[in-house]
Amino acid sequence: MTKKLVGQVTIEEKNEIQALFERRNGLNELAMILTAENEALYEKLVKDMGETGTKFQNWWDTMAQKYQWESTPNGNWEINFETCEIYLVTE
Repeated sequence: MTKKLVGQVTIEEKNEIQALFERRNGLNELAMILTAENEALYEKLVKDMGETGTKFQNWWDTMAQKYQWESTPNGNWEINFETCEIYLVTE
């Protein structure tokens, strides 16, 4: 696996994706313990996971377009939350 520095985002932009990242992780953890027995809560969780996933992907798409980050078909971007740096990660 290789990591190549391809850009940087602002602190505000980093805060935006970090909040989505933490929310997505929290929802995924909740999904592991929640059963479909509580249908109303389960449906709300599924909807929230979908919306959060979409916002997460939209953030990456928007920033990639804004900053013109390098990309590869088999790679993905990763953010360092401490430095706001964006890396292209490839296998």
